[in-house]
Formats: sequence, structure tokens, C-alpha cells
Amino acid sequence: FEPCGLTQLNAMHYGTLPIVRETGGLKDTVEPYNDFTGEGNGFTFDRYESGLLLDAINRAKTLYFENRYHWDEIVQRDMAKDVSWENSAKQYKNLYLELTQW
Repeated sequence: FEPCGLTQLNAMHYGTLPIVRETGGLKDTVEPYNDFTGEGNGFTFDRYESGLLLDAINRAKTLYFENRYHWDEIVQRDMAKDVSWENSAKQYKNLYLELTQW
């Protein structure tokens, strides 16, 4: 269980695509890369099984070696993402203002 670690966020900020098990905050912050749409910001697996981890590693390796353009695109997108408290605080403030005006 990982309530919301910083490791995956630090990794993305510095250009490393995370490979994580879909649990807790990891599931909330790492969206699986989709080969068809190009969406996602990392590689995930859903059960605590070594074979699934190996599959996620192989998906990452395949993208890195066979489609470097998309890999670099994800890296740039991850590095540019704002996960600061300033952004979250603004969203909370706007939500509270909206609720009080209702």
C-alpha cells in the first residue's frame, strides 16, 4: 500500500518514467501508457505478481527502443506537469468559493 509517495513524482519531474503497481497514490498519479492513444505517463501492473512486473518492464523497454519519439514525448510531458501544492491549493480555493456561492 502506498498512500501517495513522492518517488514516482520525483522520477517524472527528473525525466524517469515510473513502473509501478496500481495501488494507493501510485494508481492516482501514474496513468498507464496507451500504445494506441499515446496517453499516459508511466507503466503499471495491477497485481503483486512477478510476471506482471516483468510485462510492465518489457512494455517500457519496447517503447524506449522501438518508438523513442513517443518515449521522449512522455518524458517531456511528465517533466512539465505541475504537481506543486500551489496548483492544488488554487483548485481547492476555487472549489470552496464555488460551494459557498451555491
